[in-house]
Amino acid sequence: QVQLVESGGGTVQAGGSLRLACTASGRTFSRTAMGWFRQAPGKEREFVAVINWSSGTTYLKDSVKGRFTFSRDNAKNTVYLQMNSLRPEDTAVYYCAVSRRGGTIYLSTIYDYWGQGTQVTVSS
Repeated sequence: QVQLVESGGGTVQAGGSLRLACTASGRTFSRTAMGWFRQAPGKEREFVAVINWSSGTTYLKDSVKGRFTFSRDNAKNTVYLQMNSLRPEDTAVYYCAVSRRGGTIYLSTIYDYWGQGTQVTVSS
């Protein structure tokens, strides 16, 4: 099994910044994709930023491009999401996820493991 622990959420004013981190651990760990999804009240979970682990190719949701930066530290089995210029519409619970199989990696349905989520609240 894989365990995922997220950190870095909080409450900020619009225009502020937060840095999320997710560390993965487990007896065995193989991954095809890893990244971040978010879910706001009354909405479905949506893709934010994901990475093809082998190739390093990243995908960002259009609305966060230019504001969010997705990165990883292979040695630490950790991914980060640097969120700048935050907007109220970014408010959501952010979930870290790992997929052990291939597919269209920005689709939440391919992910096998999920963290508990970390709340991000952006006030106006």
